[in-house]
Amino acid sequence: MLEFLLLFLRCLFAGFQSHSGLVLENLALRHQLAVLKRQARKPILRSADRLFWVGLRRICPQWQQALLLFQPQTVIAWHRLGFGLFWRWKSRTRAGRPSVEGELIVLIQRMWQANPTWGSRRIQAELAKLGIQVSDSTIRKYRPKNRPSPSAQTWKTSLQNHAQALSAVDFFAVPTATFRVLYVFLVLAHERRKVLHFNITEAPSALRTAQQMVEAFPDTIPPRYLLRDRDAIYGADFTRRVQGLGLEQKRIAPRSSWQNPMVERIIGSIRRECLNHVIVLNARHLRHILSDYRAYYHKHRTHRSLDQDCPFSCPIEPPNQGNIIELPLLGGLHHRYTRHAA
Repeated sequence: MLEFLLLFLRCLFAGFQSHSGLVLENLALRHQLAVLKRQARKPILRSADRLFWVGLRRICPQWQQALLLFQPQTVIAWHRLGFGLFWRWKSRTRAGRPSVEGELIVLIQRMWQANPTWGSRRIQAELAKLGIQVSDSTIRKYRPKNRPSPSAQTWKTSLQNHAQALSAVDFFAVPTATFRVLYVFLVLAHERRKVLHFNITEAPSALRTAQQMVEAFPDTIPPRYLLRDRDAIYGADFTRRVQGLGLEQKRIAPRSSWQNPMVERIIGSIRRECLNHVIVLNARHLRHILSDYRAYYHKHRTHRSLDQDCPFSCPIEPPNQGNIIELPLLGGLHHRYTRHAA
């Protein structure tokens, strides 16, 4: 700032020369020389320098002819920036349009993604039913830019829509302490991932496996489809009994266990969370272990696919219900946490 004042005073004394335009041009040139004397690779411009050129542009018609260090568009950009800052300062106390709450923005985005056939007007109408008045332009502003086309639903949505009509079966082997092999037959419902039935045998057969399907649905209507692999144990006896229950079998491709992922996943969970930590003595011992794990799995084990809930939905316990206590399950292999009034 001191350089600018000294430069201005020096040019003021030179103003006694012939023409006022010459004085202004001389002032501009001297200012640029002062900038170059700062010994920098790139000229250092301060706020006072920018204000100087913005003011010179307003009073000197030939200001572009005296400009050497930067382009005229740079000075115009400074002027526009100053204009914006001025009006931002001048309108700082004005209310303007009310802001949109973050929860409403999230709700708009959820409605847009979850309902592929809905437009902005439909979302506006649904919000109005909830007592939320919002304009159509606001919905268009905050909704996501892209979403699946109405004619193409995602695989996640498709599987959720068909989960209640799907069940799956599979065998897995468990060795005992005496090196005998026990076979566990498992029936799983895709809806809420519930274990409908399990049974243990040393010599599985088609007739016995078919009888287990009847025991899995004693008083309920079974799902429409049954996923299974191509094991030879699912023979003619099994097929007749399954058809009598009204189940339509869907066989997966050979050596493609990934096509029956739900039952494969729970078998992996049983091994990782239970059987890999114990030595099974006999069939009775294994039945006791699996019964305890089934109760733990249904009532206390949370699932990400169920929004961190259990297959048998558990209520949320608020803090006012008491202190948190720890209860052991499966002989202390797992624990559950609940609130207990003091």
